[in-house]
Parts: sequence; C-alpha cells; structure tokens
Amino acid sequence: MTAPGPGLSDAAGGPVGPYAGGPPPEALVVDVPPLARVGAAELGRALVVAFVLVVSVAWAVAQWPWRRLRGGNATLADAASLGVVGAFITLGPTFVKLGQLMASSSGVFPAPLADACLRCLDDVPPVPASAARRVIEEDLGHPVEDMFAEFDDVPLSAASVAQVHACTLRDGRRAVLKVQRPGIRHRMLVDLHTAYAGAHMLERLIEFFRVANATAIIRDLHQATVSELNSALEATRQERVRANLWAFGDNAEVTAPEVYWEHCGPRVICMERLSGVPLDQFEQLQRTGRDTTLLIRRGVKAWLESIVVHGPFHGDVHAGNLWMLDDGRIALLDFGIVGELPETWRAILRDMFYATAIDGDFARVAVGIRALGYASDASASDGEVGVQLQAVLAPVLAGDLAALRLSDLIMALIEVGRQWGAASPEELVLFGKQLGYFERYAAVLAPGWALGSDLYLFRNIFPEAVAQKAAATGVALPE
Repeated sequence: MTAPGPGLSDAAGGPVGPYAGGPPPEALVVDVPPLARVGAAELGRALVVAFVLVVSVAWAVAQWPWRRLRGGNATLADAASLGVVGAFITLGPTFVKLGQLMASSSGVFPAPLADACLRCLDDVPPVPASAARRVIEEDLGHPVEDMFAEFDDVPLSAASVAQVHACTLRDGRRAVLKVQRPGIRHRMLVDLHTAYAGAHMLERLIEFFRVANATAIIRDLHQATVSELNSALEATRQERVRANLWAFGDNAEVTAPEVYWEHCGPRVICMERLSGVPLDQFEQLQRTGRDTTLLIRRGVKAWLESIVVHGPFHGDVHAGNLWMLDDGRIALLDFGIVGELPETWRAILRDMFYATAIDGDFARVAVGIRALGYASDASASDGEVGVQLQAVLAPVLAGDLAALRLSDLIMALIEVGRQWGAASPEELVLFGKQLGYFERYAAVLAPGWALGSDLYLFRNIFPEAVAQKAAATGVALPE
C-alpha cells in the first residue's frame, strides 16, 4: 500500500490524506523506546511530580478534620487518596491513565485509592479546537474546510491521549475524527520514564510497592501507551476486529465503526459515526423496551469468538466503549487497547469453555496446562492433573455451573500459574478484566443469565457439540 500523492481526491471530489490507500507497512511498526532512561527532562519532571503530589495530598489531609466536623464520614485514607487523584489530574494524561489502571485493579490497590481513582474515568479537559485543527491539517495535508463539509470545534469527548470531534464528509456521511493531543507522545514518554524510576525507588523503600510490583505496572502502561499512540495501528486493528465480527455469517446485530482511511493520518483516525446509549445507562436502556438480555448475549458471543477463534479482541469494554445503538444493535467503540492471546492459550480457553458449557471434563484442560508446565507432578496422568486443577479451582467451581462467573474462573487459572511457578500472558489478565465488565452489565441488564453455561455464546466455537446439547436439552438458540 502506498500513500497518494498531492492532488488526489475522494469520491466526492475533495482532497484526501496520506492513508487513502491504507497505511504503509512502516506506519504499523510500534516504536518502543527504552523505559529505563533518566535525563534532564525526567529529572525536572520528577521534581514537578513530587511537588504536586506532596502539596495535593497535604492539602486534602489538612482539610479532613474540618470535613469530619461538618458531618462527613470520610477516613484519613479517603482524604489522602482524593489528594493523590487530584495530583494525577493536575499532572496530566499519563497520570490520569495510571489512575484509570488503579480504578480497574481494585484487588491490587487499597480500596480508598482504587475508589478515588474512579474520577480518572471521567472525561478530561479538551485541548482548544485550534490545536486539534492544527494536528488534523499537519497530518492530512489540507485545510479542515477543504476536507470536510462540516467540522464541530466542540469535541464530543476528550480522553488522556485523544479527543473526538464530529464531522461530515463531503459525500454526506456522518463521521468522527479521533485526534491525538499535540505533543502527547513526548510528554507521556517523559512521564513514563519518570514514573518507572520512581517505582523502582518505592519498591526498595516500601513493601507494598514491591508486593504490588509497581515497576511491572509501569511497564504494562508503557507498552499500552506506545501502542495507543500509533493511530494507524489502532485503525487497522479496528478494521480487522470489525470484519471478524461477521466471519460466520451471523452477528448482524453487533458492529464497530467503519474506518474511513481517506481521512486518516499518523495521529488522526476518521470513522463512521454511530448514535446510541452507553451500556451503563441502565434506566435509559430499559425504557427502550428492547431485550437487554439478548443484547448482552449477542455482544459477549461476538467478543468471545474474537478471542478464541480470530485472535485480536477489544481490551477495554468499559461502558463508554460499549453502546446500544438507536437501531438496537450493540457496538464496540474505541480500539486503543486490543489484546491477542498466543494460540496455546486460546486452545486452553476453548477447552475450558467446553468443560464449563458442554461436559464438565477438566481433564481436557489439563492437557494444555501440562504443555505449558503447569503441572507440579510430571509423572501424573492428564486425568490426575485435571483433578488437581479442579481442586485448585474448587472455590470457583463449587457452586452450580449454571451460575459460574467466567471472570472468576480466568482469574483462578492465573492464580494456578502463580502457585505452580508458570507465568501467564498479560493478555489473559486483560481478558479476565473484560469478562468482569460484561458480568457487571449483565447483573442489571440480564438478571439470572449465566454467561458460563449459555450454549448460544459458543455456537460458532463448538458448532456440533452445541447443536447436539441444545437438541438433547431442548434449549432454543436465538437466530
């Protein structure tokens, strides 16, 4: 694929950007600079970070007695946590993303801090429209007015890395532009280098940070950030996941925005605009009168297929990225985080799903587990390892399989690896967290639905076995 030269135009006669024919291969390469680097910029930033944290926490703690006197019930830990989050917001996008990570990892961080970090999930202040326009014009090579029939200077939303502006293409299609903040790459990398050095120091001084593996958290954030800063890669993943949704000829009620490559660039993604309601607007969804249980089932089915059959999967299905559209379809939005499990682990998950939904035989899972060195006794048979595995997972599997929470099962499997000294891929943790999101939505929108035993979810993964069990049990699967 090659970028078009000057003067090329789209179907409506307007100018196009550098990726009109699709991004060139070199645009998809993720440049991962060394994380353990401390220079003058990092030292200066470290002083700023330390000052802002100290002042923000001290101010929040100083106000705590007065709030208690006025009838508040917040603890000193709550006050200090609010101070930390206030500092994160002041320090900008990198620290907001760190707060988002803490908010979604409540089992790792103290509850007051994880709860306070929920503030980081809200939209952050946008950059001025003039700055967003400058990025668009630098990337696409033409004035905004020449490329779009309409462009809304007021962003629809703003996040730590980018913000989203509504626009109309010259042929009349409604679209949105996801535009990176100016200078965000340099700023975030300096912050990550600074945070990594700080995490190293904290691990040596404070036991909690060593146990929490603070440096690993920053490494994960660094890897995710450099990938998210590559807009061409994000758009390519979005296009691939979108195409895979309909690989089996079904999932017509599930979608993702189409990428409009002719208006994409290194820091800009142009895509179809979809209209709907985020999945956490429970009352609004229920007032539509649509079958929200079927909505969730359709979304989880397509998402599970992306993981165990196709490979790439959406790795950030919080409610802002999962909508019920006006026409009743469920849509996956924002592909800044995409995971992909190694084939060996996808096979293990398929075996685990087969055991939970079809026959309950975990000896099959043991075969894959043994291949990865997950058995403590090399002389044990697959059946014996299956029994051992099931015993380790007993707290999760002890109840009725119909009520099984798959996210708990995945996290228990990760714990098995820790106990037996075998490392599981980071994508498995990412997968487990996304399952947790779906289960939380289901608690309100699909009460009584058991994700782990729903044959419909596995119809394209185990077609013959699902058809046989559905016929034997008299279960009717949705069209």
